[in-house]
Amino acid sequence: MKFSKTSLQDAVVIDMVRNEDERGFFARSFCEKEFADAGLETRFVQQNHSYNRHRGTLRGMHFQKAPAGEVKLVRCVKGAVVDIIIDLRAASPTYLKWEKFELSEENGRTLYVPIGFGHGFQTLRDETHVLYSVSHPYTPGVEGGVLWNDPVFAIDWPLPVEVISDKDQGWAPVDLEKGIEI
Repeated sequence: MKFSKTSLQDAVVIDMVRNEDERGFFARSFCEKEFADAGLETRFVQQNHSYNRHRGTLRGMHFQKAPAGEVKLVRCVKGAVVDIIIDLRAASPTYLKWEKFELSEENGRTLYVPIGFGHGFQTLRDETHVLYSVSHPYTPGVEGGVLWNDPVFAIDWPLPVEVISDKDQGWAPVDLEKGIEI
């Protein structure tokens, strides 16, 4: 695996090293030792599968508050998404900054999302499947989110939003004086 830093502190892109032959390819998408050597979380307790019927579906921007904060490993296994992460850690030098990444079945790329980041994605194709492993189980009552189109972030989504949940439409805009409780 190849680990590449992003512009956001502690976020990492992970590319598989493919061994290819006439059958196709073989690659590791996770290795506890390599993750530990890179200083990354190695314990994941839950894996989620997000199926998205329609291109333009938006899911996000989600996080879990302390003490249930979670590291996420996000990978698109069918179709393609633009994945967006926002650093919501007030003490971070990249606080309130965001970055986007294309994850697709072709590139096999994994995004390592640290605790304290908002996370979401928009599908670029119909019939898209996203897998993500988390370091802490989902805990009702401690979930949080920021509005996908909050002007504080001015996220440049690639497509018009075709499908979005009421919950994701309903996150409050960020009040910079109050900050964000993570």
